[in-house]
Amino acid sequence: MTPAAVRTAVPADDPALAALWRRCFDAPQITALHALDPDRYRHTFVVPGAGEGVLDAVVVYVPRTIRDADGAPHRVGGIGSVATRPEARGRGLVRLLLAAAERTMRAEGCAWSLLFTGTPGVYRGSGWEEFGSGVVEGRLAPAPATGEFRVRAATAPDAPEVAALHRAYNADRPLSTVRSAEDWAVRVPAWYGPLDGTLVAEDPRTGAPAGWLVARHEEEWLEVREFAGAPECLGALLAAAGERGRAAGLDRARVRLPDGPGTAAALPRLLADARRTTEYVGMARPLLAPAPAVRATVTAPGAVHWYGDCF
Repeated sequence: MTPAAVRTAVPADDPALAALWRRCFDAPQITALHALDPDRYRHTFVVPGAGEGVLDAVVVYVPRTIRDADGAPHRVGGIGSVATRPEARGRGLVRLLLAAAERTMRAEGCAWSLLFTGTPGVYRGSGWEEFGSGVVEGRLAPAPATGEFRVRAATAPDAPEVAALHRAYNADRPLSTVRSAEDWAVRVPAWYGPLDGTLVAEDPRTGAPAGWLVARHEEEWLEVREFAGAPECLGALLAAAGERGRAAGLDRARVRLPDGPGTAAALPRLLADARRTTEYVGMARPLLAPAPAVRATVTAPGAVHWYGDCF
């Protein structure tokens, strides 16, 4: 078999990239997310197919700024939008593309690489290793008594204060991403939907947003995917999310928030029988940073990579 020809993408590949992603994913936001990187063609690695305008496989390296175990920001190479045409599978194309991406990530100063997948076996042989993330799930609790915080849907004017809450809450949090204005404008809505689908809790004294919560309905589950703000308002936000879930006919929820006293105290406002589990969908690979430092980051207490920062 002739060795596969790996190259970086060019603007003329855009239609073929879009077609490959449409075929492999039900995720129309991929093209818009890809466009966020001004160096996207240099960071997109492809194997051309036999026909004109056909690509057999693609791997995208997404440069991100992510905090380490001590909260210090580093350039990290996110791996995303990995796709192989069904007819081209079984030829080791993704491994070839990952090797090309690794060389570029090292050359561009990436401390380590990060990806999220449901098929870890594809990446283990190329040096990525799984790490666990905590999930709490259970039945929705009965409607709780009203607390001191007024909870309402977020609105467009709340956007600057929501971003400020996020920035403060994650100022030194391991594995969290330093979000740019473009992330807030494109990436976060791509994964969470419009801002008015999220919740804010108002400070009882000033009326200003004191907390922000993202909770989404996923099939039969209410998924809590992000929080930022004062820990004392988390319970009120979870209770309001639970009300929304019950109104939609749901009776179960999953919570993906950092462990800690504030989270533990707030969970009974949402869940009647909380059960803790660990999922292994995150994978990391050391590049310029030593392996122990990378492992310390992804396993640090409070470490979280928010769903809204996906690549």
